[in-house]
Amino acid sequence: MHQENRLPKNGKEGAIFGAIIVTLSVLMMGSINIILAAGEFNKDVAMNMLIVLPIIWVIVMIIEPVAIGRFAEFLSSKFISQTDGFAARIMFRTLFTVLGMSFTLTIIGDIIGNGFTTDIFANFVQIWPRNFVIALFLESVVIQPFARFVMVKMHAAQDRKAAVQTKAQII
Repeated sequence: MHQENRLPKNGKEGAIFGAIIVTLSVLMMGSINIILAAGEFNKDVAMNMLIVLPIIWVIVMIIEPVAIGRFAEFLSSKFISQTDGFAARIMFRTLFTVLGMSFTLTIIGDIIGNGFTTDIFANFVQIWPRNFVIALFLESVVIQPFARFVMVKMHAAQDRKAAVQTKAQII
């Protein structure tokens, strides 16, 4: 995409953008899944979350750009054209990213929480649809808009700084 103020413009901004999305996604979805699996929120559940969520964060930071992001880009390219706007591109990219991440992390989360058992696949059929719908809602309404808002603010600050430097060079 061309220079869009709502999206990262370089690798550093991409890392910040990705870290914001992953952090919010892991905190929200991880917390929801851990609490639902435990049946209640108490001190033991909170301690488990403090241990498990950073592990999941690292896993997501690796899986998304290496595999799922490429999968989402490939599928998105089948549905969008060069003339499609920002909203269409973001919608398809978000849909396919959430599809891949919810699928993968439903399995990984079950393995982390319960070990590798044959129940993983039985649990998957019950848990994945819920995870997909919740994650798609959160990504579309909360997480992605917040990350894009941060990018807009970062770019505005960079533009102000560049304007001040340009003005100083002229004087």
